[in-house]
Formats: sequence, C-alpha cells, structure tokens
Amino acid sequence: MNGLETRGKTRIVLWALLAAALILYGFPFVYLLLTSFKPPLEAISVPPTVLPTQWTLENYVSALSREGVPAALVNSVITAIISTALSLMLAVPAAYAITRFRTPSGRVFIVAALVTRMVPTIAVGVPLVEIMRNLGLTDTSFGLAIAHTTISLPLSIWLMASFFEAVPDELDEAAKVDGCSRLQALWRVVIPVVTGGVAVTAIFAFLASWNEFLFALLLTSIRAQTTPIVIANFQSQFGLDWGGMTALAAVYSIPVILLTLLLQRHIVAGLTLGAVKG
Repeated sequence: MNGLETRGKTRIVLWALLAAALILYGFPFVYLLLTSFKPPLEAISVPPTVLPTQWTLENYVSALSREGVPAALVNSVITAIISTALSLMLAVPAAYAITRFRTPSGRVFIVAALVTRMVPTIAVGVPLVEIMRNLGLTDTSFGLAIAHTTISLPLSIWLMASFFEAVPDELDEAAKVDGCSRLQALWRVVIPVVTGGVAVTAIFAFLASWNEFLFALLLTSIRAQTTPIVIANFQSQFGLDWGGMTALAAVYSIPVILLTLLLQRHIVAGLTLGAVKG
C-alpha cells in the first residue's frame, strides 16, 4: 500500500507541476487574445483588466485595414516559405552526407554548424546588410529569406543528421543493389522513411523565419517588410496601439497553429523516429 500511495502522490505532484507549467506558458497568449477583443481605450487602461468588459472586433478591423498590413502578411508567408525551402534543400543532402560517409571533415562541419548557431544575430546582421546591398537584394523577400536561412540552416542540419542516423545503412545498400544511385537512394528510399523528421525540421525552419525580427528590421524598409516589423510600429495618439498590436499578433499566430496541426502526425512520427532505431 505504501508503494501505491507513494506512486499516487508522485502522480499528483507531476500533474500539478504540468498544470502550473501550462498556465505559466499559456497565460501570456491567452491574455493577448483577451486584450485583442477589448475596446481600444480598455486595452491601454491602467491598471489592466484580464477579461474584457465589452467584447469587440474593432481592433481586428482597424489592424487588418491599416495600410501595409495585408502586404506584410503576404511578405511574411513568402519569406518563410522560401527560407524553409532553402533550409531543407541544403540541410537534407548535407546531413545525409555527414551521416553516411562519416568522415572527420563531416564531424568538424556539423560541430562548426552548431557553433555558428551560437553566434549572436547582430554580429552577422551588419555584414549581411552590406552584402545584400552589393547584391541588390535589400528590401526584397528573397534577400530576407537568405538571411533567415543563415539562422535556420545549422539547426536544420543537426536535426536531419539525427533523423538520418536512425535509418539503417542497409536500406541504402539494398537500394543500390536494385540499381539506384546514391541520390536516387536518398530520394526514393531514405527520405520517405524520415518524412516525419523532414516535417519537424520544416516546422523549426518556418518558425525561425516567421518570428524573426532583427534581420527584417535591418534588411527591409517598405516593399518587403514582414508582420513583426509592422506590429512593432503600431502607434496611436496615446502611444503604442496595444489593441491593434494584439489583434494582428493573434492573426499572425494562426498560420503557425494550422501548420502544426496539419503536420502533427508527421511531427510525432519524426520525434519518435530515433527511439525505434534497430
């Protein structure tokens, strides 16, 4: 009985800690949603209120009708898609070569990729501005996507390498026996096995671009501005337009939520891929 009581108490403590973590993690987003439905004056009231006294869609209407907002949403989608595609196109063959050839230079490369991920963004932001200006890519979605790829690519390589490590080499050998080249084996045999891993990597690459602020601030001005920059520039006669900011931020969260739900099955498969190796 003592063992059962101990396990019961442990389970209660774990559930309590989980509930506390969910509340601490989820409350800011819930508060953002609630604020987006408050009247403009109530959104900036001091002291603030949690629940709106009057529910309204005025913040959404004013935010989405503001000049530059629709274009910024389109720019964010285009930039994130290009950046995600570039990350996968470069990370998949790089990670595959590292895990299959297992050369010393490959191990050095993957460690170097992790080290570059630790470099502060501002340290490469200023040189990137000059590079993009010389290439004529300043204030373009493609130039910004290239900059975002420098953030997501190291992590993408690491993730894909871990997923490829979970795939037995015998699959490649069997594909080559059937007449496939190395690239054909990768495309036709290995990638279908690690579809979940590709989905996980795509999510992280997409989020890295979707939420990025500094490069978007440095490399865009008007034509290619993304939504985080537009949200930061929301102003009213009373200062920051918290109602409009929270409304646009809530709208901006929808694509990521939908993408995660759409790829949920593949994400779960990818996260458990390494657990079934061998």
